[in-house]
Amino acid sequence: MADLEGIKVAHNYYKDVPFANNQPFYVKGANHLDWGMKKHLSNIFDENSGNTVMFAFDHGYFMGSAAGLERLDLVVPKLLPNIDVLMGTRGALRSCVPAQGRKGIALRVTSGSSMLDEDLSHEVLAVDIEDVIRMNADCMAIQTFIGAEGQLSSLDNLSKAVNLGVRYSIPTMGVVAVGKQMERTDRFFKLATRIVAELGANIIKTYYCENFEEVVSACPVPIVVAGGKKLPEKEALELAYQSISQGARGVDMGRNIFQSENPVEMSAAVRKIVHEGFTDKEAYEFYQDMIHQ
Repeated sequence: MADLEGIKVAHNYYKDVPFANNQPFYVKGANHLDWGMKKHLSNIFDENSGNTVMFAFDHGYFMGSAAGLERLDLVVPKLLPNIDVLMGTRGALRSCVPAQGRKGIALRVTSGSSMLDEDLSHEVLAVDIEDVIRMNADCMAIQTFIGAEGQLSSLDNLSKAVNLGVRYSIPTMGVVAVGKQMERTDRFFKLATRIVAELGANIIKTYYCENFEEVVSACPVPIVVAGGKKLPEKEALELAYQSISQGARGVDMGRNIFQSENPVEMSAAVRKIVHEGFTDKEAYEFYQDMIHQ
């Protein structure tokens, strides 16, 4: 039994001070989620900026040894200081990423396509919820195909993941895929992001487009912008700046980081935009200074 000697007897209940834990939660659309969901979201979105830098390296699940990701064990660890969230498959995370550290985990849980397929829209929910829990994932990433042949099955995958996520307090991220027949217009993205959010996704990953502010305004949960194909560093930083300045709560610069000639410096420049309010020009100057040191 603890020694009672010297224990303070007088109590201070601060009767004139309002209850402290009564502020709205800072992540869009998450006020009515339970504590566990909010805790996971706080591992994804920085509480000061409200934003996130994601790093997707899940390309191997359908591309094999993607250029720049041949050695995940060498690429990922050196980027960790500039990254908030790692988006990968359970196989890549377990085999190549150090477990130590406090980075958020967006776990890819759908699969079934490859570069050999003409139609990539047919996927299945490939990871069971028990393994998501074992991986201590902060969200489940579900590929969603709106307007494609596999739309029904992908939205079924999303709905099943949302149901399981609600049961075990793990957020779901809907990743809006754009098929070959889809146009990257604001009309499409307003439709796709809203559908995915209405089905219960807590985060939407999608692409930047014209009238992006309208897409953000119409979506009731945070949007993270995908970097997409490899761009010159200056253009990639312009994309990051435009996305954040028009309402995105983060960027996921996969290829625009790991295929850069200077991936560490590029990830640091992206971080300056996302969390420190740098413009694209300021971030590019920062990038240039780093590589010439």
